[in-house]
Amino acid sequence: MIILILGLLLFLGTHSTRIFADGWRARQIQRVGLMPWKGLYSLASATGFVLIVVGFGLARSAPMVLWMPPVWTRHLAAALMLPAFVLLVAAYVPGNRLKAKIGHPMVAATKTWAVAHLLANGTLADVVLFGAFLIWAIADFAILRARDRAAGVSYPVIGWGRDLLVIGVGVLAFVLFARFGHEWLIGVRPFG
Repeated sequence: MIILILGLLLFLGTHSTRIFADGWRARQIQRVGLMPWKGLYSLASATGFVLIVVGFGLARSAPMVLWMPPVWTRHLAAALMLPAFVLLVAAYVPGNRLKAKIGHPMVAATKTWAVAHLLANGTLADVVLFGAFLIWAIADFAILRARDRAAGVSYPVIGWGRDLLVIGVGVLAFVLFARFGHEWLIGVRPFG
């Protein structure tokens, strides 16, 4: 569990520097340069991610069950993951209405993903992993939205074609990941 927690601290801490320590971040970029900063940031993020994967895998090998979620929560989690995938795609397709309305759809996708997995899983490792991401995403989303409002940031809408692309790619990614990727990466079949 310690490896999982260290990974979460490193990964989420790295992803929080712009949110909670923007001045420090700007000084470091000025001191070392943008590309070295990005390299260090990427290295720290990747290290944190690897620690999360290893730590979660170790914790799953000897799980501490806190509760047994009812079977229906798995179905609810699967249903919530569809909009999570659509939101994730919306973060990368410029000019779509979800990005314009939500502002930060990737963070909204992270919140949805975390809630879905907290509903369907009842071990201590699940609560630590998905709970940490949920708390981080809630704080991140609130801070980013407030920063956007203060700066008068708005995201343009180009047309319905972008919205249809977001939905189509999001649904396709959801189907492919649920059918093949989740079991391959996590070892759990969401639909079976």
